[in-house]
Amino acid sequence: MPQLIATRNDTDKQVHIQWSDQIHLDDGDVTIDVAFSAINYKDALALCNQAPILRRFPMVPGIDLAGTISASNHPAWPVGQAVVIAGRGIGERRSGGYTSQSRQPVDILTPLPANLTLYQAMTIGTAGITAALCVQAIQAHVPHPSTLPVLVTGASGGVGVHAVALLSRLGYPVTAVTGRPSMHDLLQRIGAQSVIGRDQIAGERALESERWAAVVDTVGGDVAAAAIRSTAYAGVVAMCGNAGGNQLPLNVFPFILRGVHIAGIDSVNAPQATIDAAWMFAAQHYDHARLAPCWSTIPLDEVQATAAALLAGQRYGRCIVAL
Repeated sequence: MPQLIATRNDTDKQVHIQWSDQIHLDDGDVTIDVAFSAINYKDALALCNQAPILRRFPMVPGIDLAGTISASNHPAWPVGQAVVIAGRGIGERRSGGYTSQSRQPVDILTPLPANLTLYQAMTIGTAGITAALCVQAIQAHVPHPSTLPVLVTGASGGVGVHAVALLSRLGYPVTAVTGRPSMHDLLQRIGAQSVIGRDQIAGERALESERWAAVVDTVGGDVAAAAIRSTAYAGVVAMCGNAGGNQLPLNVFPFILRGVHIAGIDSVNAPQATIDAAWMFAAQHYDHARLAPCWSTIPLDEVQATAAALLAGQRYGRCIVAL
């Protein structure tokens, strides 16, 4: 029964990923036979020593998992129950999904929604739940589609493709932003009305013309700032990523002159009830046929190479890890 174990060299502080046939289990209420995990941007950073994602050692990386309970000490979570975990601190503060077996506490479990398979749940995963939380935040402020589109930045990533598909399915016109021209046709097939480059949302004025009814921002930095300056009156910008930088070069005008709202999106520390509701929302609006071209599947022994390719911009969408 294989798993990946992360250790750290106390001398050079580098993280080392090792293949192990001996299962390392944390304390917890249930043992899960893991069927699938996934590679998220955060996982790639951890696997490639690009950010201090892993908080203790040794531990198993992987912030997503889907599987079936094989042993339980809790009466509400019986053996045979299919469960999913997306984020919730696994693969960061406690061992995660890159293993054939995992032990977890019940307070971070979500029952597998009835209309999803375990594989489909991982095509959603942290990226899809984050996108669902973003779309729910948009619906709270912009409950009905308008003539202005919703902007999705970083649209070729896992969160981005889910956000494009969800918004389109709910009737919102979507403009997708990507730095990859090769992704234009695919993004339009999954629901984007138009696809533009990052340079097409740039601007130097303190307040730009109103272009977007709302924004899903997965990038941060200059891209996020430009999107905020172009958001329409009373619109909302759901912010969930910092791949383009963690600074926000901005003034107060979008907020005090246009009433633009900022919604910070977090899938790690949000209340479990919020995450469970996001899973139900994502499952209700999930369109496997439309999104299938955005998924790829790899075995566990290809995780590290695939993570490096993701950070190099050579992969798109969601990459599922079959255990």
